[in-house]
Amino acid sequence: MSEQTIALVTGANKGIGYEIAAGLGALGWSVGVGARDEERREAAVEKLRAAGVDAFGVPLDVTDDASVAVAAGLVEKRAGRLDVLVNNAGVTGGLPQEPTRVDPADVRTAVETNVIGVIRVTNGMLPLLRRSASPRIVNMSSAVGSLTRQTTPTAETGPISAAYAPSKTFLNAVTVQYAKELRDTNILINAACPGYCATDLNGFRGVRTPEQGAAIAIRLATLPDDGPTGGFFEDAGVVPW
Repeated sequence: MSEQTIALVTGANKGIGYEIAAGLGALGWSVGVGARDEERREAAVEKLRAAGVDAFGVPLDVTDDASVAVAAGLVEKRAGRLDVLVNNAGVTGGLPQEPTRVDPADVRTAVETNVIGVIRVTNGMLPLLRRSASPRIVNMSSAVGSLTRQTTPTAETGPISAAYAPSKTFLNAVTVQYAKELRDTNILINAACPGYCATDLNGFRGVRTPEQGAAIAIRLATLPDDGPTGGFFEDAGVVPW
């Protein structure tokens, strides 16, 4: 097996996911670029390689069991294990998002990718993560999933959202449950808020760059063995549930 640290980032062909891959690659890691679209995936891999990153493409649709199984096989064949998984792939769920107007199908779409997709990929990669000396899982969440902030009148929580924001609250809850189940292992799993970054997910209206948004994921991916697990973090520290 390779002694090089092996990471897989889902939704890594653009935006925050790409910058996470670039940041981990800059550490000398080998980074799998997980993405559905072959053309965009390979373009991202080429760009990363041109920047000196040991990047490799991983065809991956987080909503498809067979795709995840094939991706796990590819990582196993390449490295024999996985050290870090960053569950970054996500969708907004479309518009409108007011609870009185939202299409239940859009809520289902958001949950399928943002929550069930994370469970699917995490469980698919767990056998490989268990072979690592210091496995880390980072779930890319959002502060809009914080119920504390959503119920604080002075907090900035963005527009009303019955699909995207609740899907991140759901993801946070699932992250806690993984941490509880895995607490007697060496696997650390945490949720990360990248902040309001300018990406195509929000029509590039964000005030932070994707590179800035990637920083918290990189920090959680490189936690020491005595680092936290089952937490929710942003650059400034702990995000309230």
